[in-house]
Amino acid sequence: MENSCLFCRIVAGEIPATIVHRTATTVAFRDIDPKAPTHVLVIPVAHHADVTALAGDPSAAADVLAAAAKVAEIEGLDDGFRVIFNTGAHGGQEVFHVHAHVVGGAPLGPMLARP
Repeated sequence: MENSCLFCRIVAGEIPATIVHRTATTVAFRDIDPKAPTHVLVIPVAHHADVTALAGDPSAAADVLAAAAKVAEIEGLDDGFRVIFNTGAHGGQEVFHVHAHVVGGAPLGPMLARP
């Protein structure tokens, strides 16, 4: 755990979150600023700064993806959903503990807004 990491502190129970799903290696909780009717973040318990770092731990990466699929099932996203990893400043990453956004519950529109 990194003491200054917001998500590590959520894992440790120091900061409250609305937990949707938890395993020994992952935690999934509702985003505090949802961008869709369903917007859940899935994180590994172990700190990895971004998706590039997570790729160095294939077991943790698989656990995050399995947890994302379970969240979609729990949330009833039968009509479809997205799993999004923002990586780095240009990728829109704001918290530097890798996290997958599971978004759905309504038509999501195009992948990216046109400039």
